[in-house]
Amino acid sequence: MEQENKSKPRVVIIGGGFGGLQLAKKLKNAPVEVLMLDKHNYHTFQPLLYQVAMGAIPADSIAFPIRRIFTYQDNFSFNLANVEKINPESNTINTSIGDVHYDYLVIATGSNTNFFGNKDLETCTMPMKNVPEALNLRGLTLQHLEKALITQDKAERDALMTFVVVGGGPTGVELAGALGEMRHLILEKDYHGLSKQDMKVYLVEGKDRLLAAMSDGASRKAKQFLAANDVIIYNSVHVQSYNGHTLKIDDGMVLQTRNVFWAAGVMGEVPEGMQNVKLARGSRIETDDINRVKGYENIFAIGDVSAIISEEYPNGHPGVAPAAIQQGAWLAKNLTHLVNNQPTEPFVYRDKGTLATIGRNKAVADLGKLHFQGFFAWLLWGFVHILSLAGFSNKSSVILTWMINYFTKNSDNRLIIRSFNRATRTVEPEK
Repeated sequence: MEQENKSKPRVVIIGGGFGGLQLAKKLKNAPVEVLMLDKHNYHTFQPLLYQVAMGAIPADSIAFPIRRIFTYQDNFSFNLANVEKINPESNTINTSIGDVHYDYLVIATGSNTNFFGNKDLETCTMPMKNVPEALNLRGLTLQHLEKALITQDKAERDALMTFVVVGGGPTGVELAGALGEMRHLILEKDYHGLSKQDMKVYLVEGKDRLLAAMSDGASRKAKQFLAANDVIIYNSVHVQSYNGHTLKIDDGMVLQTRNVFWAAGVMGEVPEGMQNVKLARGSRIETDDINRVKGYENIFAIGDVSAIISEEYPNGHPGVAPAAIQQGAWLAKNLTHLVNNQPTEPFVYRDKGTLATIGRNKAVADLGKLHFQGFFAWLLWGFVHILSLAGFSNKSSVILTWMINYFTKNSDNRLIIRSFNRATRTVEPEK
C-alpha cells in the first residue's frame, strides 16, 4: 500500500462508481490526500450492462481502468482491495490488504441485487449488476439457444427458448426490448432451425405500469414499443417461486423456463462495522443534508447506498447515476469546507430527466416538462450515453459497434467466451 501522507487529512473513498469517481475528481485541488478502495480495478458504466448481456457490445467497452482516469491527479492513489469492516472508533478500515486509516471516510459502494430474502430466486435467477454477471447472463442465453438447436425434447426446447425478465424499471424494460429484437432480427438469421415463433419473451412487473418513475406517456409508449416486438407483459403480479425450471406467479400463472433474469430491485451495499447506522428503505444509509452518516462526524455516504430523507424525497434521491455524480461533486465542496473550517452547504438535487430505450429507433424521454418518444428520444439516449462513457477508446468502440449493429441488424459480440453453470453459479474452464 502507498504510505499515508501525514501532512494532509486523508479522504478514503470506498467504491469506484459514478459518485466515488466524481468526488475524487473534484478533490483534485483540495488540501487532502485521496485514497480509493475498490474490489475491481475498473469503473463500470452500468447503464449499458444489458447490451453486454445481450451481446450487442463487448464487455471491455463499458469498463475503464480507475488508475488511468487519475493519471494526472497527484493527490490521488488507488488500492485494489475488499473492504471487510469499518472501525469508526479508531478511524480505520479492515481490508484484504491490511488496515487503512482515514480522517474522512466516504462510502460509495453503490447497490446490489435485491431478492427480497428469497434464497431460491437468488440461486436460480440471473442478476445483472456488474460485468461478470452480464457475461454470465450472455453465456447462459447463448448456451441455451445452442441446446435448443439439438434437443429432441419439445418441452425442454420450449423452456430453453422462454425468457422472463422480472422488473419493469429501466433495466428490465431495456433488457426485454433487447430480447425482443434478438427474436425478430437475429434468431432465424443466425440459428438456422430455430423459429422466432418458438421464442417467447415475458416481462413481469409488480406495479400497474412499466417505468413507474417516469411519466404516464413514457410508460404507455414503452409498453407499446415492447408489444410491437411481441414481448408479453404482465403488470400488477409478483413472482412467488422459481426452481430453475418452473416459475410461479401470484395470479396463478405458471411458466416453464430456463431463463429468468432478475431486474426487480436493488439494495444498498453497506459495509460491516457501522453499528449505529440507520437504514432507510432498500438498505440505504440515512445521511444528513450534506451526505454525512447520521450518528458519525467524519463518515459520509453518497449514491445508491445513501438516502437523504426529505419531504420531497421520503425514500432518498433516485438511485441513478446523475444523483450519485451530483452528490459526489457536492460532497467534494463540503469536505473542502470542513478541512478549511468553513460552513457547509446542504445538497440540492437537480433532476435532469430520465431516458430509457426499448430497442432500435425506440426510446422514451422525460426532460422536465418536455416528454417525447421514438426516434429522436433514441438519438438523445445514445448521445447522452456516449458522452457519459469513460475514456476516448470506450466512446469510439461503442460508437463504431453501434453503427455496425445498426446497419447490419446484427452483432459480432455474441460469443460464449466462458461457459456458465447456473447450478453451481460458476464459470466452467475450457476443456
